[in-house]
Amino acid sequence: MAKNFILWAVIAAVLMMVFNNFQNVGQGASYSYSEFITAVQSGQVEKVTISGQSIKGISSSGESFETVLPVYDDKLMDTLLENRVQVVGEKPEKQGFLSQLLLASLPILIIIAVFMLFMRQMQGGSSGRGGPMAFGKSKAKLLSEDQIKTTFDDVAGCDEAKEDVKELVEFLRDPGKYQRLGGKIPRGVLMVGQPGTGKTLLAKAIAGEAKVPYFSISGSDFVEMFVGVGASRVRDMFDQAKKQAPCIIFIDEIDAVGRSRGVGIGGGNDEREQTLNQLLVEMDGFEVNDGIIVIAATNRPDVLDPALLRPGRFDRQVTVGLPDIRGREQILKVHMRKVPIADDVKPSLIARGTPGFSGADLANLVNEASLFAARANRNLVTMEEFEQAKDKILMGAERKTMVMSEKEKTNTAYHEAGHAIVGRLVPEHDPVYKVSIIPRGRALGVTMFLPEEDRNSISKRGIESNICSLYGGRIAEEMTLGKDGVTTGASNDIERATKYARNYVTKWGLSEKLGPQLYTEEEQQSYLGAAGGGQLSHLSDETARLIDAEVKQLLDGCYQRAYQILEDNRDKLELMKDALMEYETIDADQIDDIMEGRKPRPPKAWSGDDSSGPSAPAEDSRDMAQDGDDDIVGDPAGERQ
Repeated sequence: MAKNFILWAVIAAVLMMVFNNFQNVGQGASYSYSEFITAVQSGQVEKVTISGQSIKGISSSGESFETVLPVYDDKLMDTLLENRVQVVGEKPEKQGFLSQLLLASLPILIIIAVFMLFMRQMQGGSSGRGGPMAFGKSKAKLLSEDQIKTTFDDVAGCDEAKEDVKELVEFLRDPGKYQRLGGKIPRGVLMVGQPGTGKTLLAKAIAGEAKVPYFSISGSDFVEMFVGVGASRVRDMFDQAKKQAPCIIFIDEIDAVGRSRGVGIGGGNDEREQTLNQLLVEMDGFEVNDGIIVIAATNRPDVLDPALLRPGRFDRQVTVGLPDIRGREQILKVHMRKVPIADDVKPSLIARGTPGFSGADLANLVNEASLFAARANRNLVTMEEFEQAKDKILMGAERKTMVMSEKEKTNTAYHEAGHAIVGRLVPEHDPVYKVSIIPRGRALGVTMFLPEEDRNSISKRGIESNICSLYGGRIAEEMTLGKDGVTTGASNDIERATKYARNYVTKWGLSEKLGPQLYTEEEQQSYLGAAGGGQLSHLSDETARLIDAEVKQLLDGCYQRAYQILEDNRDKLELMKDALMEYETIDADQIDDIMEGRKPRPPKAWSGDDSSGPSAPAEDSRDMAQDGDDDIVGDPAGERQ
């Protein structure tokens, strides 16, 4: 309010000055005083009006003029009367008190306005509670019970988490139900889960079901470069919440302010630690904040301060994990409500082929499918658009304008065929779903594998099979181009195979010589101490050499095993290469034909048949990189640049 008043005052003062300047312009010809006296004496002046030192007149020809009396002239009146000039006197014009005050204070007002603008920019722009006097005010956004439309019906794929928080809704609706038996509802609920699993959505659904006010803030909104500001904002936030109780305070990414105290370079961060201390006191200090439930979300619970997690503060942890196949189907149905879906779209089939997808990933899948349908000018989103959207998310957009030489295209076909054949023939490996040599994103070729079910662990045999399939592309190049003709495209495959093998020996305890023991030779001491992963183990030289020997023996054995598989199936390698050169992309049915020694059938359009499995994700993809600079696409996947 004060800023608006100052702004309008400055504008009014400027307009007044401009108006006065215009008012004094255009009043007629301007004479010097000597010219004016000469004109009077020669009879050329008919009438004059005198106001102070200002003289305005009309000549005998009817023209207006004006002049200024430089000094007092006691003979002026006699001269005018002698020459029969009509004389009119006026009081000198005076500015009002308000005008004089505004003009006098104009420089000060301008300085104040510039200062206010500067302070506003320092604090990150305008906000409902911004301004220099509100520097320590909370930035939490308040949503009233009428503004929150989200309910538990809008949250799917996390049934266990919803059950854990449903009693919060009942407590907010009827606190007496629990208080009669001496029960106390948890003051703080910490939601833990990977990004995109729906932690924020679930917190908002709690407020929507309970019909209570909802304060939303990020952990980073508390921390400023000035010590004490964060603590002041915490106090102000809880003061606001007390006025709205019962209510919910949701703090997103609480690890930004809730990290363990006294750690890091220099012993910690004073501002962040003061903010955390104030939060601890507000949640469970001398003053009890009844009716206020704090819900926080993080994907890094291991870095939080132990005092924050003790009973009485965040004394309940709700794990919001990745959805299973049934949860993914429910999530897809929620997001498909706003999209016109064709009859051939089966959420259950899409859910089966998207293991590892979070709620955010599935929402993105539905959105991308609707965009593909809009580009094709269709009225409904079909299964074909979902297939295209899945391929784009997992492999990137097709690079149709990229031109590959015939030699490079052939080499890519051999490379991907090597991955597919080895992956198809080794035990406990995900079935091959699709092989493509169409450039997508940064990848020039991809081999995709379809998990048959959600997988939480992998066996020793499965790990060895994965290493074998990773080497399939490199071996196919060696068999067709010779040892001197292999490219750098397998660099990412080799890196991934080596990581598998080292974890096999040092972390998973699968080596017969080293046994089930943890060798953390690659682990580094976390600056968070015990909260960050424990102490570093120092390995002896003999143990380190034994680890290297075991890793090399495992990799060499898998390499020779994959080489023998491709050597025994050289005809299928050539057949799959020819199919890729002709069709560029082959699916599971065509791969079945090749593995049976037949020429693959032409690709068929999507018909919604479950057996073709077109909605499967890229659980594993292989590629080749021309320059050896590989990254991961999907999990796991490489790419060829």
